[in-house]
Amino acid sequence: MTKTLSSETEKPVRILNAAVIVAALGYFVDIYDLLLFGIVRTDSLKDLGITGDAIRNQGEFLISMQMFGMLFGGILWGILGDKKGRISVLFGSILIYSVANIANGMVTTVDGYAFWRLIAGIGLAGELGAGITLVTESLPKEKRGYGTMIVASVGVSGAVVAYLVYQIFQDWRLCYYAGGILGLLLLFLRISISESGMFKKVLESDEKKGDFLSLFTNKKRFSKYVQCILIGIPLWFLVGVLITFSPEFAKALGVQNFETIAAGKAIAWCYGGLIFGDIASGLLSQWLKSRKKVMYLFLTFNLIMVYVFLNAFGITASTFYLLCFIMGFSVGYWVLFVTIAAEQFGTNIRATVTTTVPNFVRGSLPLIIIIYGFFRDTIFNGEILKSAMIVGTLLSIISILALRKLNETFHTDLNYSENETQTLAQ
Repeated sequence: MTKTLSSETEKPVRILNAAVIVAALGYFVDIYDLLLFGIVRTDSLKDLGITGDAIRNQGEFLISMQMFGMLFGGILWGILGDKKGRISVLFGSILIYSVANIANGMVTTVDGYAFWRLIAGIGLAGELGAGITLVTESLPKEKRGYGTMIVASVGVSGAVVAYLVYQIFQDWRLCYYAGGILGLLLLFLRISISESGMFKKVLESDEKKGDFLSLFTNKKRFSKYVQCILIGIPLWFLVGVLITFSPEFAKALGVQNFETIAAGKAIAWCYGGLIFGDIASGLLSQWLKSRKKVMYLFLTFNLIMVYVFLNAFGITASTFYLLCFIMGFSVGYWVLFVTIAAEQFGTNIRATVTTTVPNFVRGSLPLIIIIYGFFRDTIFNGEILKSAMIVGTLLSIISILALRKLNETFHTDLNYSENETQTLAQ
């Protein structure tokens, strides 16, 4: 049972501190690599000799391999984050995905590509959770929403930069090299940050830390954990299916000059909107002093935009990209989603939760693709628009029902443990 300990010590803390800056830059490189494959998917596979429908099929396979890596990495880094520290995860994860990025630029076969996307996924899994955990524990409750907003808004801009880098180099291999080098350079900045006071106190105690299985042995804790995952899934359906495979949707919609629609450009427009969405949701949450109210607004807006997008027949290419931007804005609740997860659990298991939850959301993409493929190929005989509307609607309804069960966490003090009564003075 969760037992509350002493509340956070009230003391002046700068929002833009070292932890926030480093976490934001780390997430920036993380998103750069995570979305880079979607941007270079078609050209990189063509360069490896893949043509026709095999580009879509192999693209789905490679995305799934990356997401499987993130599922495994989420558990690994989450446990290490609670046992060894948030900083160690930030160092280890960025080292692995930086090396994997460079290796991705050297692949010559699809199998080699799949292996290094798997390794990259493992490395990418630790960055966001460890960074958000460190930031939420380093700032008082009145300010931590601003801190996580900065991390998310700076981080997601990495997708826009990935697209711009590709436009400059026009070489998918050089884009991977650039991401790897950026990651290695970031390691030097990590030297200036230290662990949160909350974690140091837990580390010195006999409290059991990073017990991933404990999330499944307590009914209430397990239910809360699953609900945290479910509220984020609509976002990854939109990004992982609608945006990543936007050229296919543009063709089905009869978009004017649909052959000019590029997945990389759609991703850049989507994440451009997501930047503003994260800022808007973060500020609105601080103003309303509520996470859940803003989540409801964005989940509803997201469902509306899915319907608008999938019924936008015959629009121009420019309008299509504008819709990608607005859809990105509609899923700008990513910062709230991860913050809610961090605020739901005690310090001794917080990194495990905050790292695994977003990666289980990302890792749900293979299952989402299977469900979407079932509707597309079995129920609707290749009709991708109806299939996407059904899947998008189901996921949105599930997420809204899950959100109803979660507690409001805006005013929650995070200085507590899941299982012990000992005071953890910050």
